[in-house]
Amino acid sequence: MTTYEIEEKVVAMLKTVYDPEIPVNVYDLGLIYKIDVADNGAVAIDMTLTAPNCPAADFIMEDIRQKLESIEGVRQADVNLVFEPEWDKDMMSEEAKLELGFL
Repeated sequence: MTTYEIEEKVVAMLKTVYDPEIPVNVYDLGLIYKIDVADNGAVAIDMTLTAPNCPAADFIMEDIRQKLESIEGVRQADVNLVFEPEWDKDMMSEEAKLELGFL
């Protein structure tokens, strides 16, 4: 499987992860800043949260790690929490904005 195919599966899997307080997945919320897939099957994700003190941070990050490591071709998943740039609602997909009433 190519790294591109793995990245497509990673994006699809990220769309199954939700912040428990928001009815939109982390990918469409714009919380995923970077996805790196190495040739050896290691995946590194840079992500942020809607708020730095999000009480569900550990749950969300572990959910992502476990789901990504269940993908065929992914050997290991590292989820890195970053706060630069700071998240804002303009980073959401059109679908997410519509779902949350921002459009």
